[in-house]
Amino acid sequence: MTSLEALVGLNMCLDIGGVRLGKLLAYFGRPENIFKARREELMTVFGIGEKIAAGILSVRKERIDKEFKLSEKLGLKIISRESTDYPRNLTYISDPPIVLYVKGEIQEEDALAIGVVGSRRASFYGLSSAEKFAVDLCGRGYTVVSGLARGIDTAAHTGALKSGGRTIAVIGSGFNRLYPKENMALADSITRQGAVVSEFPIDAAPLKQNFPRRNRVISGLSLGVVVVEAARNSGALITANFALEQGREVFALPGKIDSAGSFGTHELIKQGAKLVTSVADIEEELQIGILPKSKAVPVPETGNANAVFPELTPQEASVFFLFHDRAIHLDELAENSGVEISKIYSILLRLQQRNLIKELPGKQFMRVHHG
Repeated sequence: MTSLEALVGLNMCLDIGGVRLGKLLAYFGRPENIFKARREELMTVFGIGEKIAAGILSVRKERIDKEFKLSEKLGLKIISRESTDYPRNLTYISDPPIVLYVKGEIQEEDALAIGVVGSRRASFYGLSSAEKFAVDLCGRGYTVVSGLARGIDTAAHTGALKSGGRTIAVIGSGFNRLYPKENMALADSITRQGAVVSEFPIDAAPLKQNFPRRNRVISGLSLGVVVVEAARNSGALITANFALEQGREVFALPGKIDSAGSFGTHELIKQGAKLVTSVADIEEELQIGILPKSKAVPVPETGNANAVFPELTPQEASVFFLFHDRAIHLDELAENSGVEISKIYSILLRLQQRNLIKELPGKQFMRVHHG
């Protein structure tokens, strides 16, 4: 059994997510070793009780092989955190998916992504606003992330496709049970300008409990999430809560004060979400501007970064000058800068976009020296 096969098998087990997987790997070292263990040994791992241990032991190699054959038949790629094309943004959340089933292609540029979510029962105002935001975001170089649901999600994906930009749809079921069925053609179009992704096994049904898990992936893939329309108990508010927990920014589009579809967004604004009416408002809050990739400019080893790159914020400049002649791990950067990991990563993305630093394997970063 390969490492990826073992991870697919573990992903089939109920109640095993990224956190429990981390504990299992800390004890057993490699994913394939987990399936070699006896029940008693599995249960020595904190959080792995008799039920979960039995679930692990019930997964047969034949079932895993069938999953890979199905994925090949459907044109899917299965990736894990060990894969080089696993989305970088997801590696920084507390409970990243064990594996992702991907149809289409996830590219490095998709790290600059914004989630656009909202009500399934959207108004014309909400639908047109979601589509316009998606068009404008793609025009500025962002990837639009949403959930392929009816309403706002559909409008966001449609806007991205119309603009010729990239979009990623995160679904709450397996690919054999894609939901809603009327969006199958839309999903197919998305695979040609981005990707449709799921963390659920191929035959998993679109169960109610799957969608909060899907929502954490939408926010986890994104630097920030725009809530276009949301009623009081909308699933979009769950996505917003995940975004806050993950250190992402939350943006809300204002609506009519007597509109039920705006109650949730107005509540978010009251609680501190950034009120936005344009992409410029998003970039102002993120302190990011998507700059065209150009020839590198020589950078001094010490001194005032703002004098050389006036577009850098003081926080960006302070992080930049932590780099000298060696690679620095993300944890060390967070410790030395005093900035939370979830926040420092968005700063590192901005410095990479300006070709000032580069990312190395193992969550390490290094200054780009220009001569």
